[in-house]
Amino acid sequence: MRALLTRALAVDPVKPTRTGVRTVSEPDCGESHASDGTTGEATGESGGTPVEAEDVDGALAALDGAGLAGYNYAYLDEHTKREVRRAVLKAIAIPGHQVPFASRPMPLARGWGTGGIQTTLSLLGPEDTLKVIDQGSDESVNAANIRRLAERTADVETTTDTTAADVIQTRHRIPEEVLDRDQVLVLQVPVTDPLRKVDPSDAANRRRHAHANYGKMWVHLYENVVEYGEIQVASRYPVTVAGRYLMDPSPIPRWDVPKLNDADNLFLFAAGREARIYAVPPHTDVEPLAFDDRPFQVERFDAPCEACGATDTYRTAVETDEGDRLVVCNDTSFCLKRREDAGLAKDHHLDRDGVDWGPGTPDADDTDQEPATNGGDRT
Repeated sequence: MRALLTRALAVDPVKPTRTGVRTVSEPDCGESHASDGTTGEATGESGGTPVEAEDVDGALAALDGAGLAGYNYAYLDEHTKREVRRAVLKAIAIPGHQVPFASRPMPLARGWGTGGIQTTLSLLGPEDTLKVIDQGSDESVNAANIRRLAERTADVETTTDTTAADVIQTRHRIPEEVLDRDQVLVLQVPVTDPLRKVDPSDAANRRRHAHANYGKMWVHLYENVVEYGEIQVASRYPVTVAGRYLMDPSPIPRWDVPKLNDADNLFLFAAGREARIYAVPPHTDVEPLAFDDRPFQVERFDAPCEACGATDTYRTAVETDEGDRLVVCNDTSFCLKRREDAGLAKDHHLDRDGVDWGPGTPDADDTDQEPATNGGDRT
């Protein structure tokens, strides 16, 4: 948090350049002639960067990294990063409130994490370590592309170990291992407003947020109970933050929703397509909407993980090359650790135990709520 405040109020000591523009091949007017007074065309030179290589592969290797020349540190210009940081600070000051920011074009398609990567790049410093996951996996194409962009433009260390990361960018999951107060979790958000399920008008929904008028959402959940006998919302489960704002926690499964409540770390939610940022600061009350006779329930799984044997993690079904269907931990990093140590606790890296971090942790297991039938296949 202290580092975030410092970066929000100070410009990095890097000279800003035009984001996304290669400046190495842009001569000024006086450079159009060679030193002997002849033009490049007259001397037969192409005007490009000469590379000595015996083959194409050698030429590409010689230019490795040259394509980033002219880009600013962490890709974004300093004014953009300061704007994003200030939006983050405002979001922290008003938990759950959607703060607009000027979303910039990124070398990613909108809808694939442009808001998250802008927030991540604005927070990263040279000494930080970054982890990127996509639906629990460190090796998905989207996660690998975002991680590679950060590595090449911000020159930061990356990791697949949740406990070793300073900044974690994620899509649709919160890690199984407990996050501490020095970590920031950036979640990619496709839809920012939970009220859009009940009313497509953003103007009307903004008025509802201003007056805390969430009656239509309660009616929506009641109709869900009437139709199915329980609240059947597999992801994007609506929650109230600090007793005030209704918030969309992004498409995380219900299993992850309790992790938002009274956590040690900072949660940031960023949507590049909708140009909105909102936050859940540390130790903030986050309560999922539910009725007295229909309490909030998480998913239940009938089988343990077939890779590590875990029964206290969120699990998904995968198909092997042979066509077999296996149930495994969705968090691949934690699953690998559990294969080496089956009894590894989710808070093994902390100086205390019994941390309430969603289902499967000691404090959460004391609840009297019965889990729902297997909802893991519905997410």
